[in-house]
Amino acid sequence: MNFGEKYLSLLDEAKEISGNNNISLVAVSKKHPFSTLEAAYKQGIRLFGENSVQEGNSKWQEFQSIYPEQFSDQANNKDKPIFHHIGPLQSGNVKKIVAVFDTVHGLGSWGAWKDLSKRTASEEILINYLLQFNLSKEDTKHGFDITQLDEILIKIKDYSHDFCKFAGLMTMGPSDGDPILTRKVFKELRKIRDEFFPQSLLSMGMSGDYKIALEEGSNIIRIGTAIFGERNYG
Repeated sequence: MNFGEKYLSLLDEAKEISGNNNISLVAVSKKHPFSTLEAAYKQGIRLFGENSVQEGNSKWQEFQSIYPEQFSDQANNKDKPIFHHIGPLQSGNVKKIVAVFDTVHGLGSWGAWKDLSKRTASEEILINYLLQFNLSKEDTKHGFDITQLDEILIKIKDYSHDFCKFAGLMTMGPSDGDPILTRKVFKELRKIRDEFFPQSLLSMGMSGDYKIALEEGSNIIRIGTAIFGERNYG
C-alpha cells in the first residue's frame, strides 16, 4: 500500500469513527526527506504537516522549484500542496511562517500570537490559526492553560482580522499515552470549544490516539508514522 492509499484508508476510517464526512487528515511529514513528500504528492496527498519552520520552508521551496505551475496565479488550487505548521510557534519564526504555511496549529503564547497578527496584517497574507492548550499540564508541552480563557476571549478580538483568522483549538494527549487520561484531555478541549468557541475546529489526535480523538469530536487529525513509517532522527 503506497502513501496515498494509506492516507485515503485512514481518512475513510476517520469519517466512519467520527460519523463526520468533514474530517481533515494532515499527513505529518516532519523528518522525512522531500523525496517522500514528492512521492506522496504524486499519489494524491496535498495536506502536509511540519514541526520545524526551517524544514517546512526548505520543502516548500523544493515544491516551488519542481512544480512552479502549481504556484502561479492561474494554478488549480486543488493541486497546490498545503502546509500546516503543527509545532509550537515561536515569535522569532513568525516572519518565516507567512506565505508558506496555510494554518498554524501550535499558537500557544501571547507574544507569538501578537506577532502573527502584526505580520499578517503588514504583509496582507492570510494565515488561519488554532490556539494550543496544554490540558495535560506537562512541563514539556506548549500551550495556554484553561485559567487563561477570559484573557484569550479578549485577545481573539484584538488579534484576529482578515489576514489572521481564528480557526479553532488544538491539544495533545499525555506523553505516556494513557488512554483514560487521553480521553479526558480530548473531552476537556471539546467542552471548551462547545462552550466558548462553537463551530470552531478541533485539532486532536495523532498516530497513537487518533481514534479516541475522533470519538471525542476532533475535526482534524495529525498522522505521520501510520502513513510514512518511522522517522529517522539521526
